[in-house]
Order: sequence, then structure tokens, then C-alpha cells
Amino acid sequence: MLNLFMLLLERVGLIILLAYLLMNFNYFKNLMHHRETWRAKWQLAIMFVIFALLSNVTGVVIRDSQILSGQLYTHLAPDTSLANTRVLTIGVSGLVGGPGVALVVGIISGIYRFYIGGANAFTYFVSSILIALVSGYVGRYYLKARRYPPIFLGVIVGALLEVIQMTCILLFAEHSGHAWSLVSFIAIPMTLMNSIGTAIFLSIIISTIKQEEQMRGVQTHDVLQLANETLPYFREGLTEASAFKAAQIIKDLMQVQAVAITNRHDILAHVGAGSDHHVPQKAIITDLSKTVIQSGKIKEAHSREEIGCHHPNCPLEAAIVIPLHIKDKVVGTLKLYFTDAHRLTFVEKQLATGLANIFSSQLELGQAETQSKLLKDAEIKSLQAQVNPHFFFNAINTISALVRIDSEKARNLLLQLSQFFRSNLQGARNNTITLDKELQQVEAYLSLEQARFPNRFNIDFDIDPAAQHALLPPFIIQVLVENAIRHAFRNRRSNNNVKVTVKLEAHYLYLTVKDNGMGIPKNKMPYIGKAIVHSESGGTGSALENLNLRLSGLYGPMSMLKINSNEDGTTVRCAIPYRTQSDEGGQLI
Repeated sequence: MLNLFMLLLERVGLIILLAYLLMNFNYFKNLMHHRETWRAKWQLAIMFVIFALLSNVTGVVIRDSQILSGQLYTHLAPDTSLANTRVLTIGVSGLVGGPGVALVVGIISGIYRFYIGGANAFTYFVSSILIALVSGYVGRYYLKARRYPPIFLGVIVGALLEVIQMTCILLFAEHSGHAWSLVSFIAIPMTLMNSIGTAIFLSIIISTIKQEEQMRGVQTHDVLQLANETLPYFREGLTEASAFKAAQIIKDLMQVQAVAITNRHDILAHVGAGSDHHVPQKAIITDLSKTVIQSGKIKEAHSREEIGCHHPNCPLEAAIVIPLHIKDKVVGTLKLYFTDAHRLTFVEKQLATGLANIFSSQLELGQAETQSKLLKDAEIKSLQAQVNPHFFFNAINTISALVRIDSEKARNLLLQLSQFFRSNLQGARNNTITLDKELQQVEAYLSLEQARFPNRFNIDFDIDPAAQHALLPPFIIQVLVENAIRHAFRNRRSNNNVKVTVKLEAHYLYLTVKDNGMGIPKNKMPYIGKAIVHSESGGTGSALENLNLRLSGLYGPMSMLKINSNEDGTTVRCAIPYRTQSDEGGQLI
């Protein structure tokens, strides 16, 4: 029995070795990834049929509980039996490929085993089909779940299949005594070998696929990390500062000996070996880079001569040069250098090609964002300019009326107006100003309006001291206050109150302007702040519409004005993200 165990171990080892070799070919790895397709099932069936035929011809011949020989057999004497690994191959084919694959393998293997002959040869044809059905339907469950059976289950199924084989020998034998003697001799070693072999076969498949998935996961993680870390720099465009930082990151993560980034004419950054003569701010010195810029195609070099660096002590022996594109135009190159030419492998080439596409997309994205920012900035400046004349004409009219009545007061107001517009012109260079500055402008506006309509209205301010340095769009409070004064009271001469509230909560600045006026007509409410709305006082609503457009452009639609109005007055609210001049240089776009 021990001798039989060792001989069967050799046969199982042969099958396992073949399985291991096959799983090291990418073709068979891909086959295992798509084993649910009919094309893959036919190919798996052919592969396992070959294994099963090999199992039949490499079996161990037994007569009367004695091992006759371990040589190859194509025909057996009527009084002999064959201990082989046929059950293993049929069982694994079912666990991997499902019942269809297992039946093909079982039928062909059973027919060939019957052809070989020996005692009760028909028994092995029947057992082959039963084994195929059992293993196939176990494999079918895991095939639908798109995973492989656990190794422990493989051990159990392997033993069960061998039990089915032994049961068939006992049931279909012509001489029960001979059958019992055979089963007693081969049952334990064959059951052990089938269980162990099935487990090892499955473990080879599962471990190979997991190893490949882990390798892909690591590579994907590295690429994503590289793309994520270089994104802020490539989005800045091809500058010396951004190229140097990106080159450092690429060199560290890709573990190459040197990385260089160029524009069309100059070396922007060179990090690593050869940095003594591949110096930034110098013109491109390698012929290889010049060729890539002209052709727009990836080039490889496997020697110093192919690189084209004419420095006598250059340590660089191999390189990949990848063109960087913006809208199909070559704007520069990314160069990966190696001091050992053997380090330049297929993996590095594929990775470099993928990274070049990512970096080109980042450059194009950065350019698009820059253009978008400039366009949005121009739009907001244009809207901002539309608000200024609105206040300017009212102020001039007020001062003009005071010139004849109180020239000194008119003079002071004119100076205040001058100071207001001086501050306005300075603030117009940015899309945001501090709350403190905005309140100064509101005070200047109110002084002009109070001069025009003495004691007509009361303005109350409730300002959170913590929000003094918060940034907000210019004129936002002034426009809301002016709108309330002009439209809320409808020639009412007393008890006209406006309250301005600014609170800082949870990183948001909450602005509220509330009046106790007569409210906005219901038929006009849906259009306020969204379109031109003519009022009885001669207004058009353009100031609120422009203010909403500025708020949306700077902070998104969530920060647009929210207006509630009834016969007791109108409340206008908005919430904008809290920023100070130390955040992003005081700029929000």
C-alpha cells in the first residue's frame, strides 16, 4: 500500500507540475478569468481531456493486490486493474469548468479507460460520468458566483469522488471477492492522493490568480498615487518649479535612476543620475528628445549612443522618452532614464505609456481650468461693473441736490464718494473683499442716502466680531441695503427699519438683510433675483440678478439669495463659505 501511495504521488506530481507550468502562461490565466464563456469551456475541456488521457496511460497496474509495473500502458490483461489519477482530473475539471466541461472530460476519459481494458473496464466508464456530474454541479454553483471552490471543499470533494469510484467497483464487479480485495488495497492511497491532488490543483489556480490580482492592485495603486501626487503640479502647466516637483515624485515612485521633463526647447527639470550636465534652463541636449518632439511618438534607447547625450561621463545607458500633448500638439517630453539598460523592461514601457496619457490629460485639464477661471473672472468683473454705476448715479444726484443747500456738506459727501470709489477701484482687482471693507462702503453709501433723505430710515447692524476678516463679494451688503431703502417702504416716511446681520457658523458666513417694509408682490416673487422685474419705483431688479450671478459664479448655486416676503416685510439671506485673505491668497476662483 505504501509503494502504491508513492507511485501515485509521482503521477499526481506530474499533473500538478503541468498545471503549474500552464498557469504561468498569460493565455491560460486569461482563460481562467473567463471560464464562464463557451469558448473558454471548450478550451478547458480539451486541456483536461489531455490530462485525463495522460492519467490513464501513466497509471499503476495491479493484479491480486500486487503492483506489476509502473510503465506506460495502452492495453491491460483481463485480470488486471489500473490505479491512476483519472478521478483527480475529471473532478478538477468539474470544479473549475462546471458540468459541461466535466461531462466531456468524463465521457472521453471513460471511453479511453474502457478501451484500455482490464478487469470490469465498463465500471470505470460509469464511474467517470458519475464523478463528472457530482464535481460539475459543485463547480456550477461557484461558477455562477464567479469564484473558485475553497481548497478545503476541494479536499472533501476529492475524497467523495474517490468514494464514488470505489463504490462503483464494488457494485459492478463480476467477482465481489476480487473487487473487495482491490478496493481494500487501493482505496486509502487513492483517496488520499485524490484529496491532496485536488487541493493542490485548486490552490495553484487560486494562488496564481490572486497573485496576479494583487500585482495588478499594487500597480494600479502606484499609478493612481503617482497621478494623484503629480496632478497639482502638472495642472500648473510646464514650468520649472512644477516640473521639478513632479519629476521628484515620479523618480521616487517608479524607482528609476533619473527623470527629466522638458518643454519643446529647454530642460525644465532633471532629477537623479546625470544631473551634473542635464541642467534645467539649458537647451535640450539629447538627440532622442529632439526626435520625440518632432515626431510626437514614444522612443526607446538601449545605449548611450541611442540616447544621444554627447557628455563623456554620462552614466545613462537606457531611456524612454514620452511626448506630452495638449490637444494633439506636443508641448514637451517626459524622460525616464536607467543606468542599467537591462532595467528597461516591457513593464516599464507599458507603465510609461499609460503615465504619459495621464500627464497629458492633466496638462490639458490645467489649461482648461486656467481658461475657465479667466473667463469666469471676466464675467464676474463685468457683472460687478454693472452694479457700480447704479450706486454712482444715485450718489451724484444726492450731492448735486445738496450743492445749493449746504455746500460744505456736499463737499464732505463728495470727498467721501471719492474715497468710496478709490476703495472700489482697488477692490475691483479681486472678486472678494473683507467684510470690514464692505461695511465701510455700506457706511459711505448710507451717509449719502441719509443726506438725501434725513431721518427717513434706520439701519441696525449686528455683526459677528469673528467675521470681520471674512471675504465676500464686493457690494453684496450695499446692494441689499440699497434695494431695501429704494423699494421696501414705497414713500413711507417713518418707521422704516433695516437690520443687517452677519454671523459666522460652521465655516459659513450667514448674511441677512431684513426690512419691515410692505413686502414684494406675490406675482413678482418667482422672478426676483432671476430676471428683469420692473417695479413702481422705477427699478428693474438687475442689481439682485447680477448679485445672484456673482454668488453662483463664485460659490455655486447653493449660495444664491433666498428671499422671503410678506406684508410685514422682506428678508434676504445667503450663506457663503468662510474664507480669509490667508486662504488661497484671498482668491476664490
